[in-house]
Amino acid sequence: MRRAVRRARRAGATLAAVLTWAGLVGGLAGCDAGGAFGKPRSPAELIRVAPDDADKNVRAGRRLQVQVPEGRLESVKVVKVQDAREEAVPGRLVDDGRRWRPTGADADRLTLAAKYTVDAVALDGDGRRTARRTTFTTAVPGERFIGYVTPENRATVGTGMIVKLEFNRRIGNRAAVERAVRVRSRPAVEVAPHWFGATRLDFRPERYWRPGTRVTVDLDLRDVEAAPGVYGLQHKSFSFTVGRSQVSLVDARTHMMEVRRGGRLVSAIPITAGAPSSTTYNGKMVVSEMLDVTRMNSRTVGFGGEYDIPDVPHALRLTDSGTFLHGNYWSGGVFGSSNVSHGCVGLRDVKGGSPLTPAGWFFDRTLIGDVVEVRHSADKKVAPDNGLGGWNMDWAEWKAGGASGS
Repeated sequence: MRRAVRRARRAGATLAAVLTWAGLVGGLAGCDAGGAFGKPRSPAELIRVAPDDADKNVRAGRRLQVQVPEGRLESVKVVKVQDAREEAVPGRLVDDGRRWRPTGADADRLTLAAKYTVDAVALDGDGRRTARRTTFTTAVPGERFIGYVTPENRATVGTGMIVKLEFNRRIGNRAAVERAVRVRSRPAVEVAPHWFGATRLDFRPERYWRPGTRVTVDLDLRDVEAAPGVYGLQHKSFSFTVGRSQVSLVDARTHMMEVRRGGRLVSAIPITAGAPSSTTYNGKMVVSEMLDVTRMNSRTVGFGGEYDIPDVPHALRLTDSGTFLHGNYWSGGVFGSSNVSHGCVGLRDVKGGSPLTPAGWFFDRTLIGDVVEVRHSADKKVAPDNGLGGWNMDWAEWKAGGASGS
């Protein structure tokens, strides 16, 4: 994507994003297309969340809190995912909007073996809006392991969706764990597993899913020994449905993106891709997260202080390392004529976002799981484990990454 990101990646820096929310959300995200901005206070200073962002093994006795030292909270949304099932955590604003507290089952204690995502938007004393996203996971009791599953239960996804399981512990006996996970579809197709390291297991068919396919994932992990003395906890099933086919082809040389539905061209949109010093990855990338608005800070992806934009509209995540396709309101007339971004793909937009702009039009017609393929960029092909990039492996190579031989 860019040379600076390669250096950060070699140093072990990783930017992860997990859950999706189509409402107003925030956090630290990928890249922009240049422009001069000031140095606003960080979201962590303006919106304080406990437990902390990226905390792991949080004990059940902790309480969830969201507060601002000044101004007021405009909105707070908390989502809990447990055994691949998503559930909204109810809550209310108190102290004239300075704090948010959970109500219901999560009011007194967090749930074990769950992943929480907090999306908060606040207004400071001058009426400026700031968004922040945090995630944390709670402890798994005893010597147990669980798998966090993508996509969400009952979701409707694009034809490029890959089933991803991220385990909270390193898996030593991969074959046993792999045999305990079953991915089946109607209509039936062969679905094969592939391991990326000791904590991630993906599943995909040979080609993109057929529209209308219903996919069911069975986790029969309870009491499966993944490592000496470490046993599974889950015995659950979840399912999702594949929607219409949409594949978008970005040509970094012509500065255009062709949007195709069922193979038919429906729109050609001018774009700007990565500048010569910070090129965009080539290859097939899958939309894994959709954000109405997000913060993008160059320091989170290995750059210096080149940019910090608190309100990037219509942001679609394409890689874990920070590649987005997003709205751009600050770069003027570059769309369709030149590449000026720090590695993302930008579409014309307005400040605050609008459904009438090219970025808003595309965002409103996108599903999690849609494919965006980049060609003719002066960069390498995106790694298959960077986001849901497994479609960049041929079928034989993909199947060779399984452990059980089944």
